[in-house]
Amino acid sequence: MKKDKSVSELIVEYFKSHPKQDLTHGPVVDWVEEKYIELYKKKPRDTWRAIRKLHEEGFLIKVKKGVYRYDPDLVQKRKIEEFTEQQKKKILERDDYKCVRCGRGPKEGVELQVDHIDPKYLGGKAILENGQTLCSQHNFVKKHLNQTETGKKMFIRLYELAKKKDNKEILNFCKEVLEVYDKHHINNHIIWKE
Repeated sequence: MKKDKSVSELIVEYFKSHPKQDLTHGPVVDWVEEKYIELYKKKPRDTWRAIRKLHEEGFLIKVKKGVYRYDPDLVQKRKIEEFTEQQKKKILERDDYKCVRCGRGPKEGVELQVDHIDPKYLGGKAILENGQTLCSQHNFVKKHLNQTETGKKMFIRLYELAKKKDNKEILNFCKEVLEVYDKHHINNHIIWKE
């Protein structure tokens, strides 16, 4: 094995030696870490992120959570667009250095991140209109929950808060939005009550 292999190159090597197989992350990570330690005498960082990035770029197919497949017939190289530092600054300024979900920011000791509204791996462009400021907590939630699930839960929380504050305008607004979710059978597993 040649020296100077990156974590991504090792992952590619492993998947190419197991084409068209559904592979769970455990054995892949174990093999990559073992080879990396042989080469560099230290454990690699972010093996999981490198696997996810290869999926985002179109090299791997995500079968389900924690399971990926390499199919040489289906590899499609996607150009992943990242925001420049200048774009990030403009998005943060536009959003007043506050999370667009919860309104918290550095004044509250909260770390902010610039997020693609339409995900990069689905072709989301690195343009100002596709950027939003999220706190690290809401960025994590977005990455791990479907956007519509996150939205419905947010409207339920807002609805409950409007109830407590007796804010009829917000109450009616949220009720209409939540009724649209129900009408179209979107995220019916998330229950809300009037």
